[in-house]
Amino acid sequence: MTASSTIPVTILPAQTRVGAITLLARDLPRLAAFYTELLGLQTLSQTAGEVLLGVQGQPLLRLQDAAALPAPARSRPGLYHTAFLLPTRADLGRWVAHAARLGLRLGSGDHLVSEAFYLNDPEGNGIEVYADRPRHSWTWHNGQVQMDTLAVDVGALLAAAGLRPEQLSEPVSEPYQAPADLQIGHIHLKVGNAAQAAQFYRDALGLDLVSALPGASFMSWGGYHHHVGLNEWESRGQPQPAASASGLGEIEFVTPDLSGLRGRPDVTDHGDHLALQDPWGNRITVRQG
Repeated sequence: MTASSTIPVTILPAQTRVGAITLLARDLPRLAAFYTELLGLQTLSQTAGEVLLGVQGQPLLRLQDAAALPAPARSRPGLYHTAFLLPTRADLGRWVAHAARLGLRLGSGDHLVSEAFYLNDPEGNGIEVYADRPRHSWTWHNGQVQMDTLAVDVGALLAAAGLRPEQLSEPVSEPYQAPADLQIGHIHLKVGNAAQAAQFYRDALGLDLVSALPGASFMSWGGYHHHVGLNEWESRGQPQPAASASGLGEIEFVTPDLSGLRGRPDVTDHGDHLALQDPWGNRITVRQG
């Protein structure tokens, strides 16, 4: 990044957040059932070709039938993971207990700003489930937030939820239900060049670069640790894909004010929402809400 790229750009307000994520599914019923069980999501609407999942009427995942599309190659730019943010550490402890009862194999990381667990859905789409540490505990230096990947204290997480490890083998009487405040905290993308991608998201959407690592950039609005992650770890040098594949269909951002984006040549105006795409063909919708 150049020195000029660190100057804040006001395009979207600090309250802008990630909205619903669209996934193109090779097996729509199976994928819908997986996310319903994994996260306790509710079916908000359903047609022959689309299932909309969410919580308390708030859409989080739009799954669209794409049975004819091939699976994406590992090196293909696109989705690295969708990150589901639980409201409290106790909620994360309860979810970990739920995942253990399902027999899921999870990766994990204490990132200083958050505690997180990782897995893939049946079609290889990455998933993160996490809870933030209190903002006052985050460490900032020259506009950069300190993050790391350390071991998660799973016992302490379970204790925060009032659970003991031996309880994980006990039967449960009711299906797991998502907390009412579950949201998508961030989206993490695979790109061909992380620095170039960071410049695009800064210039196009006004995101601030808050952490730069070898081959990765993390960006946010309003001083969050990141709303968008960008990495080239598996996709370095890859161009925009020439053909369609399953996986990521669209990223939605929700903002209280669209005026900073309207009238630009790279943006298509649909009235209540605007559309654009990044250099690797990832479709972006920004809607007012």
